[in-house]
Amino acid sequence: MNYNQLFEQIRAKQSFLCVGLDTDVRKLPEAVRGEEDPIFAFNRAIIDATAAYTVSYKPNLAFYEEHGAAGMESFERTCRYIRENYPEIFIIADAKRGDIGNTSAMYARAFFEQGLVDAVTLSPYMGRDTVAPFLEYEGKWSVILALTSNPSASDFELLTLADGRKVYEQVLLTASQWGSKENTMFVVGATQAKMLGGIRELVPDHFLLVPGVGAQGGSLSEVAEYGMNSHCGLLVNSSRGIIYASKEADFAEVAGQKAAEMQAEMAELLEKYL
Repeated sequence: MNYNQLFEQIRAKQSFLCVGLDTDVRKLPEAVRGEEDPIFAFNRAIIDATAAYTVSYKPNLAFYEEHGAAGMESFERTCRYIRENYPEIFIIADAKRGDIGNTSAMYARAFFEQGLVDAVTLSPYMGRDTVAPFLEYEGKWSVILALTSNPSASDFELLTLADGRKVYEQVLLTASQWGSKENTMFVVGATQAKMLGGIRELVPDHFLLVPGVGAQGGSLSEVAEYGMNSHCGLLVNSSRGIIYASKEADFAEVAGQKAAEMQAEMAELLEKYL
């Protein structure tokens, strides 16, 4: 999926919602616990209930890798289900890989050569070598960590360099030269929303993946105000606030309602800022 195709999906659905599939077996409702593959059964129900309101899904690999081969099978089944039933939806593997050389090349092959996902989250702190192998795949995206929403982001990302720039600003400036707006986007936490204006000066055209709206307290309206560009340029992720909105048998229905509420707000913001 290229830049314009992603924007067309946003316009068609009037949504820039990304639903995070952080599927924790300890939080699954009783309704799916008896299934042969409860993680996939839960994901399938969530996907069917929310697909009309979202342009992207982001399964977090840690929640699947925890269960070894069975968990990775659940991940693959989830991605294939989206591909087969909702092929227009953008799939991000939230893996946060960040190695070099052959190791990085093997990660890129693992994620992209099976055609299961459109994008992978990456840590850039070992430099261009961590990202370059992923950029070799046409139509695939590298989602590079820049300014995250966790409390200890200040340990490194907010440090000031000798020239006065923050570390995250240098990441944006440098990493934006490795690829283009067609194959790189950046992670910027919603709890840092007021910093998005400065970020847009550094990367005016790139898409930003913005976690932290909802359960982490980020403001959707502030994210849109400071971060939206002429092609929207935003994918706003919500995980717990949607997929765990109910622990009862109606979990999928309630997830759909929460996604619909976010989509309605996003439609208003798109009309306001585009």
